[in-house]
Amino acid sequence: MKSCLGSDAYVCPHRMSDLAPMVLVIDDDAAVREALRDLFESVGLRVSMFESAREFLRAKRPTVPCCLVLDVRLPGQSGLDLQRELNERNIALPIVFLTGHGDIPISVRAMKAGAIEFLTKPFREQDLLDAVQAALDRDRSTRADEELLTQLRRRCDALTPRERTVLAQQADRRRNPDQRGYREGSSQQFDAQNGGILTSKTYCHGRKARLLRQELERPQWRH
Repeated sequence: MKSCLGSDAYVCPHRMSDLAPMVLVIDDDAAVREALRDLFESVGLRVSMFESAREFLRAKRPTVPCCLVLDVRLPGQSGLDLQRELNERNIALPIVFLTGHGDIPISVRAMKAGAIEFLTKPFREQDLLDAVQAALDRDRSTRADEELLTQLRRRCDALTPRERTVLAQQADRRRNPDQRGYREGSSQQFDAQNGGILTSKTYCHGRKARLLRQELERPQWRH
């Protein structure tokens, strides 16, 4: 494979489906775009190509897990400027940066702003594939959290202020299993009355309990 890509990674053909993850590529060099398309499609990923940030911003975000492979230096809006705009819009899109210049301050800035990886051309194909996989995993997690929050909001909307207070206390205790100073009986009774929102593993373990607590701390639930 030519252009910016270094040594070849081991890949085998994959059949793509409409549910396959998608890599969004922004690079003003057509040869680089095509090389990246060939690489990603060879491992079963769908690819959408853009030659500028403006063109990308006009496109609709895919409904499947996706990430952005972004060149730092672009005509018009730069890759870093696009990253900042996405953050300002609260668009959670994992980014893997590519650059032809090993600029440490720029790489530090990109990573602090949430980039998954910052690769300097030429790079190993496997390094890029690994970074893209990490970015797709993060997007899957983000999408799962968004879906969970939608469910939580629907359930919390049906609770009384008192029930929300009790639920917040239970969520805190579920997040700290060594400090469970509550009666299981009363917890189970509350849970039975409110659709299993407490005992469900979906809601009350690890980051799921954190999301529940975050939802209950929304301004409209404060009194």
